[in-house]
Amino acid sequence: MEIANYLLKMNALKHTISLSIALTICVLSFAQTRQTPTQYKEKFDQDAVAEMIKSGVPASITLAQGMLESDYGNSALAKKARNHFGIKCHSNWTGGKYYMDDDAKDECFRVYSAVYESYVDHSDFLHRNRRYAFLFDLKKTDYKGWAKGLKKAGYATNPKYPDLLIRLIEENELYKYDKMDKGDMKSLGSSSKGSSGNPDLTPVENPNKQANASAGSSSSNSGSGIQISKNKIKFVKSQAGDTPDILAKRYNMGRWQICHYNGLKKKSKIPTGTIIYLQPKRLRFHGDEKFYTVKKGDNLWKISQMYGVKLGSIRRKNKLEKGAVIKVGQKIKLK
Repeated sequence: MEIANYLLKMNALKHTISLSIALTICVLSFAQTRQTPTQYKEKFDQDAVAEMIKSGVPASITLAQGMLESDYGNSALAKKARNHFGIKCHSNWTGGKYYMDDDAKDECFRVYSAVYESYVDHSDFLHRNRRYAFLFDLKKTDYKGWAKGLKKAGYATNPKYPDLLIRLIEENELYKYDKMDKGDMKSLGSSSKGSSGNPDLTPVENPNKQANASAGSSSSNSGSGIQISKNKIKFVKSQAGDTPDILAKRYNMGRWQICHYNGLKKKSKIPTGTIIYLQPKRLRFHGDEKFYTVKKGDNLWKISQMYGVKLGSIRRKNKLEKGAVIKVGQKIKLK
């Protein structure tokens, strides 16, 4: 009997050990397949910085929102649809669709061919919606202002949303990406867009340097004539007969955006060849020039368009009142 009891105990012990080993393997396997915050950051940092250079949305904010919304790329939506921001289909979406329960049953979410596309769509979403326009007046290094502003504009209903973003940014040192430019891209991971990288960042010499001191940039869509200025802003040259309405329809934007970004009125007649920005201008010029020397026919608005610096910012830097007259030969601070 003692031997039989001993054998039973040994079999039970072996079974327990086998079960423990199996559970350990399962846990380790799960841990290995689940993407960590560090892996997420290293995998998509180039995408976030590339979008910041083009759109003005801080890379830290894009990465933190992507981490939070996609559970570090581990959610079903991220894995199956490469959708890291929970962007839904809406009526104008013609791409792939993925259905899952969210606020309601079987809601439609956008499917992207690469995660980079979801990053682009995220930036475009913020630009398309007027309620986020004030965010682009903030410095791109002001991640706390952006985080609080997103909540204020209604991006999320969770009252702790800004705190969650700020904590992710600070714990993972995402703020360091906000100070990067095109020259830092080589130090980052490869783009999820593929081995071809981000062709929008390839510089093309601007043939009209005087009229476009801020240009000398790439074409992100050669068919539409979109370029990226030295001040990291998308712009186009107006065509004959263009108005804010026509430009807005051509580039799938709101008329208010064309007017707001360029200091135009609703019914403004735009001379052919005028620089028209498709994104907000900056508070300062990031190119080499520190000053601009006024020439005949110049005014502050023309200088603002030439360098992609907000008109109000130019006035403040030069202590000029609204409507102030500038003179030929006068030096205008750009930064």
